Amino acid sequence: MGCRGKTRRGSGARMTKSIVVMGVSGSGKSTIGAELAARLGYRFVDADDLHPPQNVAHMQSGQPLDDDMRRPWLDICGQTIAAEQTVLACSALKCSYRDILRSHAPDMVLVYLDGSQEDIHARMAKRAGHFMPLTLLQSQFDTLEPPAAPEPHIAVSIVSSTTGIVDDICSGLSL
Repeated sequence: MGCRGKTRRGSGARMTKSIVVMGVSGSGKSTIGAELAARLGYRFVDADDLHPPQNVAHMQSGQPLDDDMRRPWLDICGQTIAAEQTVLACSALKCSYRDILRSHAPDMVLVYLDGSQEDIHARMAKRAGHFMPLTLLQSQFDTLEPPAAPEPHIAVSIVSSTTGIVDDICSGLSL
């Protein structure tokens, strides 16, 4: 359960300025991101809160966003993580989306919450009050480009408790 206040030797600075917790809707990005940020003493930002109202309305109507709709939002997300030590919960489903984030915050660490469509469907069916309808889950999996080498990332299974997942992330971060 380390992760709190670790610094690089000699630098006095934390390991990274920003961590992006990514995955499809319902994978636990917000829950895990908030817990990780609390443990690290970082600011937590949910990228869902950065969507312009027209994007939210589009998704609420059951329509997935296209890349042109996502670009300004991804730029805002990237600017947000470049500003200070932040854990950002963001779908970041495509490598090209992560490249946009990385263009603003080259030192970001990517954490991929990996789960099966069946497990995530069950989670989403239980949650209430989120603008992303269950009917868009398939489009999320269709769009998903899981990170792979050479893209730097930590992949963590979502089949564990919140504490267990955050412990696994901290181990992957070597904290």
